[in-house]
Amino acid sequence: MATSKTPKKPATERAAPRKPDAIALLKEDHQKVSALFEQYGKSRSASKKQSIVADICRELSIHATVEEEIFYPAVKAALKDKELVPEATIEHATIKEFIAKVDGKVPDGEMFDAHIQVMGEYVKHHVKEEQTEMFPKARKTNLDMLELGQRILDRKQELMADPESIPKEPSALAKLPEHESV
Repeated sequence: MATSKTPKKPATERAAPRKPDAIALLKEDHQKVSALFEQYGKSRSASKKQSIVADICRELSIHATVEEEIFYPAVKAALKDKELVPEATIEHATIKEFIAKVDGKVPDGEMFDAHIQVMGEYVKHHVKEEQTEMFPKARKTNLDMLELGQRILDRKQELMADPESIPKEPSALAKLPEHESV
């Protein structure tokens, strides 16, 4: 008895992979980092904590980079924003200061744990502002979130492939101009 198999569709007829939405990608990052902070809080092993901190630092650094290079400039232009993006950029600079203090360090007690706790609370505050203020406003613009999402995804892949290329310093936008003395 012969059975008929449905022939595979040519690649050109298969469903295209889902294009990433910029805000959905950024929210996924937020969830991933939140879960990492939660894991840290439950961990008792110094080596496990060190591994989790490395993951937190990498994820936050990549996330901040794609927001600063791709998402924030697009949102700033679309909204003609002079408040949300500058504030978020300054918050990123502070998060990068937290990262510099813990990245590569061995968790060595309660002060290190407290540092991670405060870092997590700060990140949570930043995420809340993005998700309740910036993202809804960005959605109401004519920004192409799929195109931005693809750019974000491409840049994230580049940064993951070459972690040494992740900027460690705060964005130039986050630095206050130096004033000459009078």
